[in-house]
Amino acid sequence: MRSIDPHEKLLDQIAAEARATAHLTERARFSPQVMAAMRAVSRDAFVPPEARSLAYDDRPLAIGCGQTISQPFIVALMTDLLDLQPGDRVLEVGTGSGYQTAVLAQLAADVCSIEVVPALAQRAATVLADQGCGSVALRVGDGGKGWPERAPFDAIIVTAAAPVVPPALVEQLAPGGRLVIPVGAASGDQVLRLITRGSDGAVQERDVLSVAFVPLVPGRPPEKDRDGA
Repeated sequence: MRSIDPHEKLLDQIAAEARATAHLTERARFSPQVMAAMRAVSRDAFVPPEARSLAYDDRPLAIGCGQTISQPFIVALMTDLLDLQPGDRVLEVGTGSGYQTAVLAQLAADVCSIEVVPALAQRAATVLADQGCGSVALRVGDGGKGWPERAPFDAIIVTAAAPVVPPALVEQLAPGGRLVIPVGAASGDQVLRLITRGSDGAVQERDVLSVAFVPLVPGRPPEKDRDGA
């Protein structure tokens, strides 16, 4: 019997979960571009060696420093909600393992990512470079303050839960832009929220799905940026 490739099996699971949650997310299927990006990025490269056998399970995994690599379905959903175009500039708050960063780099022209934990930022920089994502700009700092020098952004994605939406991130969203962020208490209910800024500057919000993320951690002032890390 021919064995099933675990990466392809994961993609099938993501597609099935998209259909099952469509009444909440309004996304019965993710775009071909997002699914191609999920196929192109090898998740096993971004997990610790001891977790490699679990890399293509559809669940979060610990990556050290009290942080996790997100469930692949959630990575795909959050990416799809951004409706990225090839020329977009994207800000990611919470580089973590670099997995979500690599998916974004498949879809957007310019990816900027901020990580509060220096050890994770350094590890992600190394893995991203090894995986051919050397054009991503990385910074160590407080992601809740965004990256004003590079704003505005066509899309912003936050991979940790904030008790409230950081105002700086909304301010750095370009007209027509989209912000996807988990909102809620660290040990309580959290919801994935989609925030859009219209061409007239008006901001709208929609709660998409109940989620569970590690908390967004405030950080020190940013260190020197890493371009082409």
